[in-house]
Amino acid sequence: MQEKILVLDFGGQYNQLIARRVRDQHVYAELKPYNKISVEEIKAEGYKGIIFTGGPNSVYDPASPHYDKALLSAGIPILGICYGHQLLAWMAEGKIGSAGNFSEYGKVTVTHRGGVLFEGVPEECVCWMSHTDSVMELPEGFQGVASTGMCAVAAMEDVSRRLFGVQFHPEVQHTQYGKTILGNFLFKVCGCSGDWHMENYCKQAMEAIRAKVGDGKVLLALSGGVDSSVCAALLAEAIGPQLTCVFVDHGMMRKNEPEEVRKAFEGWDIHFVGIDASERFLEALKGVTDPEVKRKTIGEQFIRVFEEEGKKIGSVDFLAQGTIYADVIESGAGDAATIKSHHNVGGLPDFVDFKEIVEPLRDLFKDEVRQLGRELGLPEYLVSRQPFPGPGLGIRCIGEVTREKFDILRDADAIFREEVDKAAAADPDAPWTANQYFAVLTDTRSVGVMGDMRTYGYTVALRCVTTDDFMSADWTRLPYEVLEAAGTRIPNEVKQVSRVVYDITSKPPATVEWE
Repeated sequence: MQEKILVLDFGGQYNQLIARRVRDQHVYAELKPYNKISVEEIKAEGYKGIIFTGGPNSVYDPASPHYDKALLSAGIPILGICYGHQLLAWMAEGKIGSAGNFSEYGKVTVTHRGGVLFEGVPEECVCWMSHTDSVMELPEGFQGVASTGMCAVAAMEDVSRRLFGVQFHPEVQHTQYGKTILGNFLFKVCGCSGDWHMENYCKQAMEAIRAKVGDGKVLLALSGGVDSSVCAALLAEAIGPQLTCVFVDHGMMRKNEPEEVRKAFEGWDIHFVGIDASERFLEALKGVTDPEVKRKTIGEQFIRVFEEEGKKIGSVDFLAQGTIYADVIESGAGDAATIKSHHNVGGLPDFVDFKEIVEPLRDLFKDEVRQLGRELGLPEYLVSRQPFPGPGLGIRCIGEVTREKFDILRDADAIFREEVDKAAAADPDAPWTANQYFAVLTDTRSVGVMGDMRTYGYTVALRCVTTDDFMSADWTRLPYEVLEAAGTRIPNEVKQVSRVVYDITSKPPATVEWE
């Protein structure tokens, strides 16, 4: 039986990221809600170890997620992270309390005093914290092995029972030695060997698709982005002629993109249908300014277009989407808080005229999707494309959208991307890496001057981030020359723009997209 780790989900925003970090080290991980699996079922599954995730609650609140204390004596290694660290201490009869005004958020220096988890980790290292509550008194049998300036128990261990907890998040890229710490738990504590690879996932995914679809017909919402392209390749490999790919031009794509998508996919050995529905979407979005309403409106229009196309094809049972887990977690899943609804997840209407939704990439993060695309033999130019949200420029145009605003944004966005691409090509060994970069048309106007004349135009914000999974991201330190070129060209070449600003907010606390 394949060795596997259970990631027990208590509602945090990084829960699937933990599973992904485990899979990064070639150990299969399953994410399951804490209230959907019992201690007996956990024992029966033969998990090599368990990871308690973070969560937005206080463990001492009776309404917060808890778990059966019998799990601590089941003989299975446990690692608690953030809320999971506090929950582990609470289950073992320790005391948890609020630190009051002394919360820790962001990069914090952690000092450790040895311990299994910290083998190969310097005595001081930078870790990512996000908490107000802390372990105030250690449970019997535990030792504190790490601390910060404001957190006395940043890590704890009970080696005899193989129970471990860390207040920080080893799964996020901002924690310097997070991979080492997780690896120590997986290999030194749980005894994993690392036998899981993407080709395994690919085979399992195709088997699951065939089992679910049978001989039914599938309609795929194809945007031309990485996710939907990989989804198309996986479905084509699994069910071949049963698949129809529908590309909907909703009028909110980047400059020249509809033509590029059609050119890329019309040559594939699939049934490809292209639809221009831009007027329909613009009409539906008239007067809409709230980001959540905007996303849900776009989501509903997509579904209605696909339903109509499905009726033309005849007897289409399934709607397929390139949904990935970053979409799911931000739209709210289980006890996780909703950050923003994605049009293909939280933006779906209550009624969908298909038998079922097929989302074979739903458990993968962006870099895993790229790995799967390579496994399926997709060309690198498709696999490496930077992400583009399904609602497109609709969520990069703040406030009510119009065709005129989209034209302004398209031109500004194209200039910025051109300057970043040019700089990256000129210096492949540059110390900065840009994984996603785009322009946002704000709803703020400001005074400018051109040719001794007063102008009053829009403010364009430029956004560029560095990340490997899009669950967390750092703003990119672009060279001043790139920013200067974009800041000069955009007001000069794009009418109605009088000011350009650069977004220097990381994720968290911000999201990558503005809406």
